[in-house]
Amino acid sequence: MIAANNIIDKMKNQKINYDRVMRKMISDWERQEERPSILIHSCCAPCSTYTLELLTEYADVAIYFANPNIHPKAEYQRRAKVQEDFVTAFNEKMNTNVKYIEAPYEPHKFMKMVKDKELADENEGGLRCTACFEMRLELVAEAAVNLGYDYFASALTLSPKKNAQLINELGMEVQSIYNVHYLPSDFKKNKGYERSITMCKEYDIFRQCYCGCVFAAMQQGIDFKEVNKSAKAFLKSCE
Repeated sequence: MIAANNIIDKMKNQKINYDRVMRKMISDWERQEERPSILIHSCCAPCSTYTLELLTEYADVAIYFANPNIHPKAEYQRRAKVQEDFVTAFNEKMNTNVKYIEAPYEPHKFMKMVKDKELADENEGGLRCTACFEMRLELVAEAAVNLGYDYFASALTLSPKKNAQLINELGMEVQSIYNVHYLPSDFKKNKGYERSITMCKEYDIFRQCYCGCVFAAMQQGIDFKEVNKSAKAFLKSCE
């Protein structure tokens, strides 16, 4: 299996186009007649839409829902349910076999990380987000090793609100710790984000109004009582 480093090392002294790196890796899989397995971290169903549509053509894919940052618990459960339901609907429509794997919900680990690193007062997009990205990339990398996947990746790069350059740099650093390849990406490129919006409409996917982090939500003035009420009503309707 080709490693991203083999391509990135040839792109010194320039800003790395991670979408281009991914597509060169895909071309190599096709040339070698390989179909790798990829464990993709997903923060929510909307970010996994175009990501799955693209990668299932070239690889055997599983979604790994590992998001200890999401608050409150009912909102976490709603997003997990929407993600799982989308995977099921996508498989039925596209005749694929995407697996859905959900990590244990452990918000105390996220809160401890924020407290230990004194990141509670950081603005969204700052050091707290960097630490959160790294935490979740480590979760998916570790799971990829334990479950025997060839690559780990993240659907976070589909969002125009997330720093894809940073996420990929962190992914490459995490790769050096775990015995598994990282698949770089910038899924919002090539109209990927626009396609995700269309797919959300096609599949009637719930789109959340905040990333999930309690600290960022408080800065945005999110009403947690309303979020809780809405999430619980959704979950009850699924019973």
